[in-house]
Amino acid sequence: MIWQCNDMCNVANTGTGVLLTLALPAWNTQTRPVLRPSRKYGRSIMSKIVNWSSQKRALHLGMALIWGLFGLTAMAEEAPIRQDAAATHAPSDLSQPQESKVGTDYVIGPGDTIQVFVWRNPELTTTIPVRPDGKISTPLVEDMVAVGKTPSQLARDIEQVLSEYVRSPQVNVIVTQPVSTFSQVRVIGQVGQPQALPYREGMTVLDAILAAGGLGPYAAGNRAKVVRTEGGKQREIKVRVDDLVNKGEMRHNVELQPGDVLVIPQSFF
Repeated sequence: MIWQCNDMCNVANTGTGVLLTLALPAWNTQTRPVLRPSRKYGRSIMSKIVNWSSQKRALHLGMALIWGLFGLTAMAEEAPIRQDAAATHAPSDLSQPQESKVGTDYVIGPGDTIQVFVWRNPELTTTIPVRPDGKISTPLVEDMVAVGKTPSQLARDIEQVLSEYVRSPQVNVIVTQPVSTFSQVRVIGQVGQPQALPYREGMTVLDAILAAGGLGPYAAGNRAKVVRTEGGKQREIKVRVDDLVNKGEMRHNVELQPGDVLVIPQSFF
């Protein structure tokens, strides 16, 4: 509060308080200055205080709004990142088995990628590669031999192990990426480009010959043969490839199987 006195004193406002300076060299109790509140200065100070309080509240409100906007901006920028991360790490749909890339008589080999699908048990369903040692490991099934088995044979073996933990398990084994040598057909001998071809279901001798560049100039096509391994034993299938290619006799167009070797010998003349 600002006080106004007579000629014997001076009043000064320092900003943080009121400084009263006496004009007399010593305080005289007989002639004490008469201090009277000034309405004019009081209203001025109160107005400044109110204005300062209003400015302070406005400043606090502005700071709160700024921090709120910063927080909303950060959340908006972070949300797509979380969504992308969730989409990246979200598990694939395990309610349905994947599509098989091979036939039912396909023989699983090292390097193949297979899906072990357990009906009504998505926690046991998994997609895994066949290890170089020919074995696989899935939930509750460890180190099971997969090489040399068809998908159905491997599924029955897995069911037998799972039956100790799950009531009446139903398992499907699907070959999703056949890459082993068991999934190839090799064409050797007198052809344009001897090579190993990736097997596909329904592949025939004519398909393999055309993919290998056709018969060579010294090929004895009618003495060709398909070497096939069945049950650990090899057997030969005679194929008259020359009549098939040059005469169009389609009865010689033998259907191939994974692992077959088509041999085109050289002519003696």
